[in-house]
Amino acid sequence: MKLYAFHCRDGEHGGVLRERIRAEHLAYIDTQIGKYAVAGPLKDGDMPIGSLLVIKGETEDEARAVFEGDPYFTAGVWQSIRVSEFVGLFGDWIDSET
Repeated sequence: MKLYAFHCRDGEHGGVLRERIRAEHLAYIDTQIGKYAVAGPLKDGDMPIGSLLVIKGETEDEARAVFEGDPYFTAGVWQSIRVSEFVGLFGDWIDSET
C-alpha cells in the first residue's frame, strides 16, 4: 500500500466554507478512517489555511477517489491542491523496523 500526500491551501472563502460543512467533513473522514495515515489542518496562528491529508492507496487514482469524496473538496474549500506519493523514512510516525 502506498501513501499519497495531499497538500491543500484554502481559497478566499475557505474559512466560511469550513465552518459551514465541518460536521459533514468530519463524518466523511470517520467513514474512511482506515484509509488515512494522517489528516489535519494547516494553520497560521489559530487560523486554518489548508489541510494535509496522507491517504493510503494502491494507486494515486484510488487515493484521489477517497480525497475527492470529502465534502471540503466538493464544496471548494481548497483553492490549491498538490498531490505526491509519500515515502516515510524517519520520524516519530515511522516504524523504523521496516
